Amino acid sequence: MEELIIQEELANKRLDIAISLLFPELTRAHAQKLIKEGSVLVDGKPRKASYPLTAGERLSVTLPEPEATEVLPENIPLDILYEDKDVIVINKPKGMVVHPAAGHTGGTLVNALLYHCKDSLSGINGILRPGIVHRIDRDTTGVMIACKNDRAHQCIAEQLKAHSITRRYLALAQGRMQEEEGTVDAPLGRDPENRKRMKSGMIGGKHAVTHYRVLERFAAATYLECRLETGRTHQIRAHLASLGHPLLGDTVYGSGKNPYHLEGQCLHAAVLGFRHPADGRYLEFTAPLPTYFEALLDKFRQKA
Repeated sequence: MEELIIQEELANKRLDIAISLLFPELTRAHAQKLIKEGSVLVDGKPRKASYPLTAGERLSVTLPEPEATEVLPENIPLDILYEDKDVIVINKPKGMVVHPAAGHTGGTLVNALLYHCKDSLSGINGILRPGIVHRIDRDTTGVMIACKNDRAHQCIAEQLKAHSITRRYLALAQGRMQEEEGTVDAPLGRDPENRKRMKSGMIGGKHAVTHYRVLERFAAATYLECRLETGRTHQIRAHLASLGHPLLGDTVYGSGKNPYHLEGQCLHAAVLGFRHPADGRYLEFTAPLPTYFEALLDKFRQKA
């Protein structure tokens, strides 16, 4: 069961509309079905779909278990940075979805892992996400770790929870940032006005901290290194947008204009470091910048 406190942004909205905004995987019709079935409570009481919400009310939603779907192995090439009997570290390409979901039942990293690893993947996250302990967005490139057994999965998950895993990203942000470095410490929650976005500074949102430092400045963009202290959905994208510097190519958090003809945001998971689940050794892996990112940097440097 998911429990949330209704924020001012959702005040006076219909219950079914609020549910579809808060849970982007649910359509409004699906939300109405859950309400009718009694799976949605407001302050512990069932309400009609048309019920107008009030700020401060407690919303309880029992989401149905996802239907079992067969996920098939696919012979998709993987850029493997490291592999042993416990973990596999991959350099994920642009455009690859991490695990099957609505609209993406094949061609995912999970399909590729099932082919490569056979039955050697952890099962903690179920049949749709075998081996997956964390994820990065479809159009974000770079280092990811998957786990081959439940013991390794639990160990890496604990490190993620303790924020002890090293995660450094390289990003190209719109505009010329003035500060040499900084920290965005602002909770993230689903944007009630656009369910595809996360909103920075949401009351009741999840704790989120992003550290950044400027690597290079150009006339129309800034090259940054971002270090994650937490790992929330769209964290870097939403936090930088809140500073007025959305990522280049990010049509969700940016203006929608794309003068550089990019396919998605300029964001690369460059470094991932963790303690090995078997012996506690610290391992760190680096993924080189993808070609499109290097080419854009070269263009900016030539104009500088």
